[in-house]
Amino acid sequence: MRVTVVGGAGFLGGELVRQAVAAGHTVTATCFGRPGRAAGAGWRPLDVRDRAAVTALIGELRPDVVVNAAYRQDDWRTTADGAAHVAVAAAASGARLVHVSSDAVFSGRAARYAEDAVPDPVTPYGAAKAAAEVAVRALVPAAVVARTSLIVGDGGSPHEALVHALAADRRRGVLFTDDVRCPVHVADLAAALLELAAPGRSGVHHVAGADALSRYELGRLIARRDGLDPARLPAGRRADSGVPGPAELRLDCAATQRRLRTRLRGAREFAGGGLTPGPR
Repeated sequence: MRVTVVGGAGFLGGELVRQAVAAGHTVTATCFGRPGRAAGAGWRPLDVRDRAAVTALIGELRPDVVVNAAYRQDDWRTTADGAAHVAVAAAASGARLVHVSSDAVFSGRAARYAEDAVPDPVTPYGAAKAAAEVAVRALVPAAVVARTSLIVGDGGSPHEALVHALAADRRRGVLFTDDVRCPVHVADLAAALLELAAPGRSGVHHVAGADALSRYELGRLIARRDGLDPARLPAGRRADSGVPGPAELRLDCAATQRRLRTRLRGAREFAGGGLTPGPR
């Protein structure tokens, strides 16, 4: 299978490239700047904001599957317009499309979000992701839209880097005790996305971890796993911070999990051990 990973130099993109290559697929990955470290793929520069460039590259490659993992939290043109450009190109080339979306499309006002929940974003990033979903589903009705949550791994994610910096007093800030997500391991997420790239898959899928826990609780798990002192992590509440954003985003992944071979582990499993209760 010919697979193109758009945004292949990112944290998730790199794992997608690694797993796709390991599975024997012919993989081309795009990068905005420097190529990623994953070996075995062909690397091509691409600015997803440039519709003509996206159309030309996908038309040249003629992939069976395009997985779009490209985004920038502070850039509507990359996150929303770029997703539309990738969708246009995938439709023109006849490729299956897997678009990676986010729990940020929701406000957090509901206790839990099923896959048929209507997006109601409260941040610019969430609005860009919601707009991207609309464009993808309109342009490629058979596409897979995969909403995920906070992505972590075995040391390489931004959240893990933040935990280390806070524990070492290299950075100021706090981990919110009232900001709840369903963290997912990057390897589980990439494997699930490649499963969803198979023929016959379509529609909205929730692909997140089995545990709902706060950023502070997750930070304590990571600290303990990595030999850091969890007590050094500063805690705070989003509600007291003035930082906009949803407080609790719990994705209901049961329907998709029943269709997957990949098991979406919870953070308490993949980050190891139990938690000593902390402040809430």
